[in-house]
Amino acid sequence: MIDHVGVRVQDFSRLVAFYREALAPIGYSVLMEFPDAAGLGTKGKPDLWIMKTDKTPHPTHVAISAAERAHIDAFHAAGLSAGGTDNGPAGLRPDYHPHYYAAFILDPEGNNIEVVCHDDPKAPKVKASKKTAKAPAKVKAKSKAKPAKKIAKKAAAKKPVAKAKKKKR
Repeated sequence: MIDHVGVRVQDFSRLVAFYREALAPIGYSVLMEFPDAAGLGTKGKPDLWIMKTDKTPHPTHVAISAAERAHIDAFHAAGLSAGGTDNGPAGLRPDYHPHYYAAFILDPEGNNIEVVCHDDPKAPKVKASKKTAKAPAKVKAKSKAKPAKKIAKKAAAKKPVAKAKKKKR
């Protein structure tokens, strides 16, 4: 599972402002900011990092999940408003799969930002109950093998038997 990704940009402050505005409809905000790096994400977890570079960056593609199709529509509009370029309007992409709903925006430096939802809007929404949301209990395996500490303790307790020296007569 990917924890976070970085996008290298030359005009750092312009691109941070772009991402702040374009990703606001899906709940993203700037969560951490340093002189040449900013982490955006939701729920206190920055998973998209914008980083300044002096080198000519190679455009990249980043896809971010959205909970609802309406969020994707709003992202596309916000991305255009923030100075991005349309690279695919919000809509179904049945060639990927029947429920693949996405929009694509090129940021001002050419990075392709996609926001996608895979859910079937007709499928009933199932909320996890408190019982099903809990992690399964750990099953303690029964093992006949002795733990290393016990083995080491027993070995230390045993004193080597000294061999009696034979006396020469």
